[in-house]
Amino acid sequence: MAVIASTVPEACSRAKRASRELVRAPTAAKDAALRGVAELLRERRDEVLEANAADVEAGREAGLEESLVDRLTLDPARVEAMAAGVLEIVALEDPVGEVIERRTLRSGIELTKLRVPLGVIAIVYEARPNVTVDAAALCLKSGNAAVLRGSSTAERSNAALAAIVAEAAAEAGLPEGTVELVSGGGRQELAELATQEETVDLLIPRGGEGLKAALKAVATVPVIYAAAGNCHVYVHGDADPEMARRIAVNAKVQRPGVCNAAETLLLAAAAAEVLPPIAAELRSAGVELVGDERAREAAPDAEIAPACDEDWDTEYLGLRMAVGVVDSLDEAIEHVNAHGTGHSEAIVTSSEAAADRFAAGVDAACVYVNASTRFTDGFEFGMGAEIGNSTQKLHARGPVGLRELTTTKYVGRGTGQVRE
Repeated sequence: MAVIASTVPEACSRAKRASRELVRAPTAAKDAALRGVAELLRERRDEVLEANAADVEAGREAGLEESLVDRLTLDPARVEAMAAGVLEIVALEDPVGEVIERRTLRSGIELTKLRVPLGVIAIVYEARPNVTVDAAALCLKSGNAAVLRGSSTAERSNAALAAIVAEAAAEAGLPEGTVELVSGGGRQELAELATQEETVDLLIPRGGEGLKAALKAVATVPVIYAAAGNCHVYVHGDADPEMARRIAVNAKVQRPGVCNAAETLLLAAAAAEVLPPIAAELRSAGVELVGDERAREAAPDAEIAPACDEDWDTEYLGLRMAVGVVDSLDEAIEHVNAHGTGHSEAIVTSSEAAADRFAAGVDAACVYVNASTRFTDGFEFGMGAEIGNSTQKLHARGPVGLRELTTTKYVGRGTGQVRE
């Protein structure tokens, strides 16, 4: 069973001890543990769903927003997706020990740059219980110990899932402390986790801007923020109208409560005529539209309410979307860079030159040409799963997968050299 520690330092200390063994764990043992996770997820699906149903019921009684209820909810398909994601990770090459560079120095020393685990990774996340499995599986395969802190709204679900991961790890011979689950607690416990400098090598928060701000105020350990997504779809003047409609609608409504859903639709003035059918379909899907004066004039029957300044900077995570009309590609790029969060941005165009300018000019982790923003996802990128999507300009940007959970080490092999 996963250990719910009485204190955060105890959990982190156990994870630190485990990390010293995990760095040497063979790929076969890590893969065996992951196959065990997938098997147990399928065998105990009903137990997981029962625990999750209790969390969902409690969340609704507490007045949890519907978008958060969606993130919290598991069903048979989502449990199967977790199992499939774990097996995808099994199929991936183990990054630990990968030779990045090898060269001989002037001294004759053969210098090798290797990929190695970070050590102990703490993950703080809200609502989504699938992160328990995704994060633990990625940490395990990359040779890291995981300290998981989910939200109190998913306490039962997280406990059931962490127990499965810990049991599979133990059966594969991996050390105690490979996966640690700490209770949600409050701001004090969060601050305690974010200041475990002796044991935690990296902290990754997955949640809203409130969580991000709380950690920025107190964290003394390194942090990679899985940030919010104020994402845009820009329809260029030469865009195919049907393609624009499909991409804009998919990016907004396929799953509106996630960070790679589009929150703003921008159209070139030359493409404004495609707005009415797009707006009509968005409205029929239940999307509340707000827009600038030119957008409302372009689609007078779409019930587009006036947008305020705040609308352009808001990650709605729900059925609301801002719509604007711009005069040029450069104005679209300027708008995206001014209001976006650097997550995922898309252009719909038939011009390679326009696509290239947009891709080069937009400051974001992921840019799509003639495709929905919804593809920013570790599973879609062939990573098996992800811990989150980073918008920082560090070694990890975009989906955080196996390689993003490693660092490097130089190993020099000599024949007795000393430096004069």
